[in-house]
Amino acid sequence: MPFLNASDDEQPQQQQQVARAAPKKRPDPFVKVTTPGPDEHALEFTYVLSYFVRPQGKFDPEDYACYVQPVASFKSVEQFWTAYRHIKRPSDIAEKVDFHLFKDGIQPVWEDQANCKGGKWILRLKKGLSSRIWENLILAMIGEQFLVGEEICGAVCSVRNQEDIVSLWNRSADNATITTRIRDTMRRVLNLPVNAILEYKKHGDCLKDQSSYRHTNPDVSHR
Repeated sequence: MPFLNASDDEQPQQQQQVARAAPKKRPDPFVKVTTPGPDEHALEFTYVLSYFVRPQGKFDPEDYACYVQPVASFKSVEQFWTAYRHIKRPSDIAEKVDFHLFKDGIQPVWEDQANCKGGKWILRLKKGLSSRIWENLILAMIGEQFLVGEEICGAVCSVRNQEDIVSLWNRSADNATITTRIRDTMRRVLNLPVNAILEYKKHGDCLKDQSSYRHTNPDVSHR
């Protein structure tokens, strides 16, 4: 399984092969959420960690959600680190894979009710940089550093051959105040250089061209 470290080979064989099969319904996470204990630090939202590997053969992008494989869900800082320490970092993965971390109840697809009127800020990275950027982004997200209420839906890290791409999804693509605050906070928490380019794309446009990362709108305000 591309998501788990080699030390986690004790996972049942059926779970090891699940990424190659198209489930009829979304399976439960391998690690299910539990109520945080009295000594744990509860998060404001419950999150689900999942991944996607493109199936072999013909693939319809509209079936993306059918191949999303949840790994773990958590609702405290301690539960997050318990799951995260068993997971490979994006820079350590050779094959194409999408990592997702979304609020429970929101699927990492454009058509989801929480996403359909929203969009995402996109950051393209040279190979070898994504592990640090991804970790800092999701820590900022679950730690509520964006200060935009329930606007944030989730984050994605797409491992590709020539580059890696991270994106942060929000509900309201047409709210310039919200999208600007998210952009500025991303620059700060990721400690991006002045010349780093963030691109924004509405999910409605993704549906039109059936692509997450083509035909984006670069933000050049910090160049």
